[in-house]
Amino acid sequence: MKIGAFAELTGVSAYTLRYYEKKGLLFVKRDKNGCRNYLAEDREWVQFLCKLKATGMLLRDIKRYAQLRYNGAGTIAERLELLLKHQVYVAEEVHKWQQYSENLQAKIAVYKEQLLQQRQNAGLK
Repeated sequence: MKIGAFAELTGVSAYTLRYYEKKGLLFVKRDKNGCRNYLAEDREWVQFLCKLKATGMLLRDIKRYAQLRYNGAGTIAERLELLLKHQVYVAEEVHKWQQYSENLQAKIAVYKEQLLQQRQNAGLK
């Protein structure tokens, strides 16, 4: 599949796909004319790349993971180690954001209570 169709299929721009390739995150087969030819497994990989990126994995770690992935099954232990390390980071981020959310909820409750009191006081006057 050509880059335009692949970009549409994945929701990742052609520019980004070229960037991923340039950075060594994505290795794409080429046809005899040198045109990129994306395969079905490339879609799954690009979607996973986007998830790693969205969860805050550093580019250098994504690159290392990509290199290991393309090196084959002999790298599974190293890939697992990278993902386990990243899972700890994601869990810490989730915990941090949960605390932020609780803080916001508390502040919202305070303001709602203050508004309710203002309305009640306005009705008494």
